[in-house]
Amino acid sequence: MTAAQATTGADDRVAKRSSLNLLFARPEVGALIGAIVVAILFIAVAPSFRSVGNIGTILYAAAAIGVMAVGVSLLMVGGEFDLSTGVAATASGITAALTAWNFGLNVWVGVVAALVFSLLVGAFNGWLLMRTGLPSFLVTLGTFFILQGANLAVTRLVGGTVSTPPISDMAGFASAEKVFAWQVSVGPVSIRALVVYWLLLVLAGALVLQKTRIGNWIFAVGGDAAAARAVGVPVKAVKIGLFVFVGFCAWVLGMHLLFSFNVMQSAEGVGNEFIYIIAAVVGGCLLTGGFGSVIGAALGALIFGMTQMGINYAGWNVDWFYTFLGVMLLLATLVNMYVKKKADG
Repeated sequence: MTAAQATTGADDRVAKRSSLNLLFARPEVGALIGAIVVAILFIAVAPSFRSVGNIGTILYAAAAIGVMAVGVSLLMVGGEFDLSTGVAATASGITAALTAWNFGLNVWVGVVAALVFSLLVGAFNGWLLMRTGLPSFLVTLGTFFILQGANLAVTRLVGGTVSTPPISDMAGFASAEKVFAWQVSVGPVSIRALVVYWLLLVLAGALVLQKTRIGNWIFAVGGDAAAARAVGVPVKAVKIGLFVFVGFCAWVLGMHLLFSFNVMQSAEGVGNEFIYIIAAVVGGCLLTGGFGSVIGAALGALIFGMTQMGINYAGWNVDWFYTFLGVMLLLATLVNMYVKKKADG
């Protein structure tokens, strides 16, 4: 055997791996195991958790986090954060409500205005990030405070209170409600629109990330942006596009909240940005970028939904919920480090 052949034989890139190693190299494996453990725990201690009729409620709690977690997980794979996601969804709902109410327009005009506004917020975050080279943490933290203040100030200035005026009697509300806040019963299970939209976003996000050239670009810019740019990947377009998609997810959530509750509270959503990030991390996304999974983030959101409802069903003190989140984040980070080592061989 020649020296070259010996070198090739020792190359770990072509080394065979067992099926078990390949399975544990998947970023969503840790979240899947966690979801199973959490489900078994609450099935054992909370009789209401075992009720088939409560499946819809648990899925809805997961979807309320999962819709934003889709965009956040893709952004994290691309190597960036967005700390404005919680208030961005509220801002989208407020934009739709106040545009329609203040100018006496059909609420669909407000819906379109909110979509444009949400996409522009995402584009602004991405553009400013690429223009200045500042960390996305700082850029989106600034956007967070801008939107938080604007949500309160504009809502109070236009409506006179901290919540938007009711719009259920305005033209177009009934049809918009049928699009964004419908509900259907499948036997004893009640399925709400947000659950279906969440699953569709997960499917679309997973397909784009795993099966398309854009997905390869996202992994590339998250792993090493300079190297990706050197081989022709449009780094700027990819990162701005990811922020714009986060804006789209905020619009979906904001429209559902508005047409479900008829009004938007200006302080709603503050603090949720960390829950979206934690769901993505629990689902296998690395804080350093270049590695992660949309399906894993969906499992992370499902863990949150099961935990949130399971604590209530079990009659436990809900004050411990955030303690549980902190413990779960630390465990997920450790599991992700282990999985990443497996993935690297």
